[in-house]
Amino acid sequence: MFSILSSKKDRLPQEAQRTWLRTVALGVGLALITFLLWSSLGIDDDVAEVLARRGEVLEGRFIEIPCSEDYDGHRRFEGCTPRKCGRGVTDMVITREEAEQIRRIAEKGLSLGGSDGGASILDLHSGALSVGKHFVNLYRYFGDKIQNIFSEEDFKLYRDVRQKVQLTIAEAFGISSSSLYLTKPTFFSRINSTEAQTAHDEYWHAHVDKVTYGSFDYTSLLYLSDYLEDFGGGRFVFMEEGSNKTVEPRAGRVSFFTSGSENLHRVEKVLWGTRYAITIAFTCNPDHGIEDPVLT
Repeated sequence: MFSILSSKKDRLPQEAQRTWLRTVALGVGLALITFLLWSSLGIDDDVAEVLARRGEVLEGRFIEIPCSEDYDGHRRFEGCTPRKCGRGVTDMVITREEAEQIRRIAEKGLSLGGSDGGASILDLHSGALSVGKHFVNLYRYFGDKIQNIFSEEDFKLYRDVRQKVQLTIAEAFGISSSSLYLTKPTFFSRINSTEAQTAHDEYWHAHVDKVTYGSFDYTSLLYLSDYLEDFGGGRFVFMEEGSNKTVEPRAGRVSFFTSGSENLHRVEKVLWGTRYAITIAFTCNPDHGIEDPVLT
């Protein structure tokens, strides 16, 4: 083959050959980039089943799935550590009015800071607040001024909602509510389409909560804004071979699931608008429990 290409009769002019090679290299490069983006962003969402649509009002939808082995590497707590695994969605935990009230808590707290990138965090338990490219401790940074931002009613509503979510999870998985302990990180998130500035802003990567946070046994998301009304993109996606399962956020909707590899998941990139939610996580290990936040 080399001799044929090198023959005087068939040889391409050098410039033309270089152009051809550049074109081929560019085509291969673009194909590789497209494939990597397809794989990393999970753009198989056109092959997906919608588990919960924004326009539905769900009394409760639950899907049981086999548990992964992730829990075996941690201390087990009989009657709490997942033996029945799955995922559920309900719109009956709180009202949309309550969701609006608790969203105002997030808005007040995040008005004090906010990430330079697309994802901002407010953790009332630890005090963590996104500011620019970093985090500050809300309570130390603002001191007594905090009591001019939040009210006792805000924190009471937060605790009441957390308790309702805890009861919902316990009932769905057939365990005692008292065996569950709130664990960290439990936080508000505000996501918009601003370009990521740090790794903390890259919320869209697929992950497993039990692997990322060893204390998690049950994870929940309480949505505080509406898909396609307040924002575009930003659906919650359970990653599965063949067909992903998506949850379209709706203010007041609770999505909950066991935290192991049986529920690999990600959040789509928010394309426009602003998405508000609370991640509320529970553990079976009392050593990893945290207290409800209080306004001091």
